[in-house]
Amino acid sequence: MIEIEIPGRGLLQLEHLVLDVNGTIAKDGRLLEKVAKPLTALKDRLTVHLVTADTYGKQDNIDIMLAVKAVRLKPGNEAEQKAEFIRSLGVEKVVAIGNGANDAAMLKQAAIGIAVLGDEGLAVEALQAADLFILSAIDAFSLLEYPSRLIATLRK
Repeated sequence: MIEIEIPGRGLLQLEHLVLDVNGTIAKDGRLLEKVAKPLTALKDRLTVHLVTADTYGKQDNIDIMLAVKAVRLKPGNEAEQKAEFIRSLGVEKVVAIGNGANDAAMLKQAAIGIAVLGDEGLAVEALQAADLFILSAIDAFSLLEYPSRLIATLRK
C-alpha cells in the first residue's frame, strides 16, 4: 500500500494500480522498453492490474513478461468497462494510468488518475479527466515509487 497525505484531499491509501495497455505501457502490442523493471518494483506496494481490448492480439506476451494476467475487455463500451473495473476495486484505493478517450472514465473514477502522453498521443478527454499529466508511464511509476513528489502537484 502507498499512503500519502495530500493537503486539501486527505489521506490516500492506494492499493491498486490499474493500467491501460496499448498507448500507455505498450506500442503496437509490444511492451515499451524499460517498463517492466519499474513496474515490477511497484508490485511490493500495489496490486498491478492491466485492462485491455487486446487490439493487437499480443497481450499474452505482455502478461508473461510482467507476470500479470490482464483483464480483457469485451468489444463495445470499453470506457464503461474500465470505469466499472475501477469501481469494483474501490475507487478510493486506485491509481489509474491511461492515455485514450476510453480511459477518461477510469481516470476520473480513480483516487488518482494519471494521463500519459506517448507515441499514440493523448486524448483530450483523458487529459481533462485526469488529476495530473506526465510524459510517460515510466515517469508515472517514478512518482509512485516516491509518492511524496505527488504532494506539490495534487495539493489543493
